[in-house]
Amino acid sequence: MPNISRDEVAHLAKLARLAVTDEELATFAGQLDQILDAVAKVGVVADQDVPPTSHAVPLTNVFREDVVRPSLAQEQALAGAPAAEDGRFRVPRILGEE
Repeated sequence: MPNISRDEVAHLAKLARLAVTDEELATFAGQLDQILDAVAKVGVVADQDVPPTSHAVPLTNVFREDVVRPSLAQEQALAGAPAAEDGRFRVPRILGEE
């Protein structure tokens, strides 16, 4: 018999905004109970000598140096625009907003 009740699974589903059937509640209760039992058997997940990590594989060359470079002049930037007005790109109104 699962230690997690169907009501607890229903509460978790509601928090996750999931629509689940009564049959799924029973299935998920059993599955979650197995998962929690497996985690409880392991006990300590990480030992003191294991540093916390954000990625399983080290990332390299992720960042580049932030270098200030000259940008286009306003006229150059607007030269390829389909429409411009008052020194800005003109875009169509969305959803009738003003």
